[in-house]
Amino acid sequence: VQLQASGGGLVQPGGSLRLSCEASGRFVRATLKAWYRQAPGKERELVAEITSGGGTNYGVAVMGRATIARDSATNRLYLQMNSLEPDDTAVYYCNAEIRTRWGRDVENYWGKGTLVTVSS
Repeated sequence: VQLQASGGGLVQPGGSLRLSCEASGRFVRATLKAWYRQAPGKERELVAEITSGGGTNYGVAVMGRATIARDSATNRLYLQMNSLEPDDTAVYYCNAEIRTRWGRDVENYWGKGTLVTVSS
């Protein structure tokens, strides 16, 4: 099972990015549920998540500038980020709960991350 994040890159302050994450491999059910980020020298922090009830939560630092969305039919998770700031520079990771076989427990998976650099 792999979680592949993409869409990162160099963006000017004030710009926008759309990150994508896709689950692939052998599994019976995947719930892609959250984006986290980790900036150099800082701890990993929540950017956005979709709750088990279908609601959304956003980190304080990105509230109003980020939108998380999920396409369960294709096992993809998206993060739209607008009005990007230099402090948004980080590696962005997607997070999922995946059941690889019926009868096995759900496991927590992390993607390898995609680097977002906000700089002029």
